[in-house]
Amino acid sequence: MTITMNIAHITSIDEITGFLKSTSQFNFSINSKEETYQWMSDLLSKVTYHKLPKKQKQLLMEFIHKVTGYHKGHLKRLISKHKKGKLVWHKWQKTTFSQVYTNEDIGLLHYVDLIHRLSGKSTKQILKREYEVFGKEDYRKLSNISVSHIYNLRKRVSYQRLGKIFDKTKPVVSSIGIRKKPKPNGKPGFLRVDTVHQGDKGKTKGLYFINFVDEVTQTEFVFCAAIISDKYMKPILESLLKLCPFKIINFHSDNGSEYINKVVANILNRLYIKQTKSRPRKHNDNALVETKNGSIIRKHFGYNYIPATDYNAQILTTFCINFLNPYLNYHRPCGFATTTIDNKGKERKIYHVKDYQTPYEKLKSLNKTEQYLKDNTSFEYLDKIAYAKSDTEFAETMNQEKQKAYNKLKF
Repeated sequence: MTITMNIAHITSIDEITGFLKSTSQFNFSINSKEETYQWMSDLLSKVTYHKLPKKQKQLLMEFIHKVTGYHKGHLKRLISKHKKGKLVWHKWQKTTFSQVYTNEDIGLLHYVDLIHRLSGKSTKQILKREYEVFGKEDYRKLSNISVSHIYNLRKRVSYQRLGKIFDKTKPVVSSIGIRKKPKPNGKPGFLRVDTVHQGDKGKTKGLYFINFVDEVTQTEFVFCAAIISDKYMKPILESLLKLCPFKIINFHSDNGSEYINKVVANILNRLYIKQTKSRPRKHNDNALVETKNGSIIRKHFGYNYIPATDYNAQILTTFCINFLNPYLNYHRPCGFATTTIDNKGKERKIYHVKDYQTPYEKLKSLNKTEQYLKDNTSFEYLDKIAYAKSDTEFAETMNQEKQKAYNKLKF
């Protein structure tokens, strides 16, 4: 039930006190904000609110709250406006801006996109040139458009109805391999792999060297292939698994298709070898094998062009398996850094003379190293290979065989 009550005659403090006592169990509400503001303005003027003592001001605030339902903070703001003579209700209106670019302008932008199919910055220059250089009045507004607003207009419904032109570039998603940096934690078997191209001669391709390096022991295996493809990678991986003396746990490469493919993945999965690949914008993920490319591959084979034929690849692969790989693993010392922390908390790698060992010596120095060897391999067998010749004697033999291999190559 709604009861209408006229309270316009209540203008004194005594009347207000009596009204509050008699209506203590009633609640009031005023529907029209314009009438509420006008009533408050008249009441505050009649009772001269700003001259009242504090207790009477509180009583008046309680009366206004009873009638309007406004909370105390809002009433204080309204009274402050009355003091400045601004207690007038204004209907709120949403701020609107006039449309700068009409549907005709959007259609013109769509036409330019359809013809050129360029980025936002290039499109802006096209629009600017159409007006300033070629004097086309239709492009007057669009000549001043910002690059960001070009993309805004492309998202509008009126633009999309004319035909969608631009799509975001869709990244290539491959489920093969995990993007992460391997953490061997002192265990051998975490191999890094990379490819070295032996140059081109005109339109004729050169050979490719495949370089595998263990992260912990720096054990290294080099192979050669005429073409980087599934056909050639499969026998190389099978040879690697036979030659490597320890169990391979992880296979890490860059994102090249020569390693990220189903053939490599199937071989690794069959042997329960985890496959990882380098992360974007992380240049050091495969840094070890890349340094070996320069210090090993380029040092021994140089930069000269070698024709990419199966015959040449077989000659060099045979040399690598029989001579280069044994030399690298059993007779060539590698530097193993000692990591220290300076006063600023930065890691410093120092290479002491005592830290230089052959990869085989490093493998033997690991804690409980026998557990990492393959089932059909023992240190007694590996010692016979490692100590059959001295380092210099084997290096001399390797260089002689390298020259013989080069003499057999067909250019």
